[in-house]
Amino acid sequence: MGADVVDRVLAPGLRQRLARSVELPSGALTGGLTGTEARVVLARVEVLVTGWDCPRLTADVLAHAPRLRAVVHAAGSVKPVVTDALWDRGVLVSSAADANAGPVVAYTLAAITFATKGALPAAARYAERWPPFTERTGADARTIGVVGASRIGRRVIAALNASDAGHRVLLTDPYVTPAQAAALGVDLVDLPDLCRASSVVTLHAPQLPETRGLLSARMLSLIPDGGVVVNTARGSLVDTDALTRACAAGRLDAFLDVTDPEPLPPGHPLLALPNVLVTPHIAGAQGSEVRRLGEYAVAEVERYVRGEALLGRLRREDLGRLA
Repeated sequence: MGADVVDRVLAPGLRQRLARSVELPSGALTGGLTGTEARVVLARVEVLVTGWDCPRLTADVLAHAPRLRAVVHAAGSVKPVVTDALWDRGVLVSSAADANAGPVVAYTLAAITFATKGALPAAARYAERWPPFTERTGADARTIGVVGASRIGRRVIAALNASDAGHRVLLTDPYVTPAQAAALGVDLVDLPDLCRASSVVTLHAPQLPETRGLLSARMLSLIPDGGVVVNTARGSLVDTDALTRACAAGRLDAFLDVTDPEPLPPGHPLLALPNVLVTPHIAGAQGSEVRRLGEYAVAEVERYVRGEALLGRLRREDLGRLA
């Protein structure tokens, strides 16, 4: 990862913890190494801590890392980094995605709260009129549809169920059984039924060929008038053109931290609509929050050194269900 990223993710205190756990080759924590410098470091590395802007760990890269036994990813998705060559070598892979999930969950819950309060339409009309009491909306007893029981989706579900708002929570996920859904405290339904019944539809599914356009024009048309789409997962899950039409017509509102394409081109209608909030992929760990990823990664390295199981361990077969 770049030197500026290293400084934020692995602050001095965390570097000291690493130094107490493992031997650190010269230059190992500087980031931004040249190709020759990186190869010298890799030759001695047993545990590799990766992050944003890391090169893919292809067979060519791994050829320079004969001692590599574990990769600890101090960022979100591991998909930009891992390759089949890594799994073929039997290298352990761990992700700090659990640490990254916290800020995403907090953002999602904030968006759901604003959605159920009708915050965007109210803000758009504020200069014209103060909404009378009878026109105000609230969160209580609203039906929230969760698409995907990912680590983030499950934490969103838990928070919604713990709320005193009395939400009804629906879930669609092809990998969840009725018994698992009951344990989560949700009603398991298919996507069309979820869309028909939900005031807010929040997306937490992975980006896969089969999930592209999951919230299609047809699915969006099933969401009741005044419904809200919240997307903190991947922009490709939503038909952008269809969502733009629905929001421009005033039928739906949207809170979008991810879009397709990303970023949206200047002048795109979604950027100007008063009932749409688009943020630049900031739901995950940002600024002061990225230290959480470093703390998780360092703790994983410490567990590895002690011979303990890695809490964030991933396997090749997991990739098909990850963002």
